[in-house]
Amino acid sequence: MRMSDKTLGACNIHDLRDMARKKLPRGVFEFVDRGTEDESALRNNRAAFERIRFRPRTLVDVSKRSQAITLFGKEQPMPIVVGPTGTAGLLSYGGEVGIARAAAKAGIPFTVGTNSMTSMEEIAEQAGGRLWFQLYMWSDRALSHQIVERAKGVGFEALMVTVDGAVPTNREYNHRNGFEVPIQFNARNVADVLSRPRWLAGVFLRQILASGMPRFENYPPEVMDGLMARTLKKSILKNDSLNFDDLRVLRKLWPRTLMVKGVLSAQDAIKAADCGADAVIVSNHGGRNLDYSPAPIDVLPEILDAAGKRLTVMVDSGVRRGTDVVKGLALGASAVLVGRAPLYGVAAAGEAGAVRSLDILRDEIGRTMALLGVNRVAELSRDYLQMPA
Repeated sequence: MRMSDKTLGACNIHDLRDMARKKLPRGVFEFVDRGTEDESALRNNRAAFERIRFRPRTLVDVSKRSQAITLFGKEQPMPIVVGPTGTAGLLSYGGEVGIARAAAKAGIPFTVGTNSMTSMEEIAEQAGGRLWFQLYMWSDRALSHQIVERAKGVGFEALMVTVDGAVPTNREYNHRNGFEVPIQFNARNVADVLSRPRWLAGVFLRQILASGMPRFENYPPEVMDGLMARTLKKSILKNDSLNFDDLRVLRKLWPRTLMVKGVLSAQDAIKAADCGADAVIVSNHGGRNLDYSPAPIDVLPEILDAAGKRLTVMVDSGVRRGTDVVKGLALGASAVLVGRAPLYGVAAAGEAGAVRSLDILRDEIGRTMALLGVNRVAELSRDYLQMPA
């Protein structure tokens, strides 16, 4: 690969994934890449996209096509959003800022996660662009509401509350790899880390020298311990008493766009609208929480039919190609969220890799629209799809 090659030698997201796998310790890569328990939901997310076929139109002038959309009153040049993730800081030094900058260059929103290893204030200062904030609600609601106030003060456009993680999930490979919070060192993961000296020096040790042990920088000071602190485990337990009343409270606290992420049923989408939500993200957490949950792309149509006139509906989970994005849009989603794709990119080559991941998706979306005979995203409909029987 030539140093001037902006493709980084990656033709698609799968190439970036392979590059990331070679650079990262196994425990770190598997945390990003894998699902939960039997990983049926993870595999089915991809299979669901692959079951949907296209029905193209031909002899259509597509020389002036555009993939721009208007989302929450603002135009953006491509129909994707970078969804929330919490590990970019372990994939590349300053990884969250790198992905946020890539999103800003692409003109699309970037979602800062509660579990980000860079503070929301630092990301806003260093990256700029359109920023959303993702919220996990803890059993101590007051601590979560503190984070909401911080996000409000920083000026985030939207608050995205994740609702599909009532209890910690069962990711057995994390137990085996020792990659869980607090991190437990053992012979296996020490050997794993030592096998990736460039990552050890360039990411982990660099982080420690710059600002100490990596930690969740958006946590309140009372619980913002390092990833190896034994006191941290209690602070990140999900809230198994979360209910729709909490959503109503958030609606009162948050004056801007309010989104609910992790919806897989029409009934929940309707209830979210009743509580004042502006949007839902149809998601199964990338196959990382409840195994054997349906693929979001499969339940997207029924949620749109039930609540699509009352709120904005977006979709995520399993997106690896521009064709996946176009399928989601054709089914009626207002935009598609991507998570692992930019993570693979930033792990492969830092900010340049994150930029490359978005460039790949942009090119694939534009090519797919041309071959379908479509000039505008608004023209896409279910008529362009052949759905599985």
